[in-house]
Amino acid sequence: MPNLNQEFLSTVDAKTKEMILQSIAKHYEVTVEQAYAEVSDAEAEHLLEYLVEPQRTATLALMRRHGYRRTASA
Repeated sequence: MPNLNQEFLSTVDAKTKEMILQSIAKHYEVTVEQAYAEVSDAEAEHLLEYLVEPQRTATLALMRRHGYRRTASA
């Protein structure tokens, strides 16, 4: 099964991807590279599970705009 987090992050522009990963990295006190490794792992939770507000809701809206309907509860 494809990693939907990785797939979604490949569809957004580089600035948006960086902002999402920076938010996760800051929340978990890890590097952006470590955040990406975590969310792109085969056993990763849904991307929204790693985010806090207001980034979570903003990312949910982006996911829906890009056609990702299977989303975690927001």
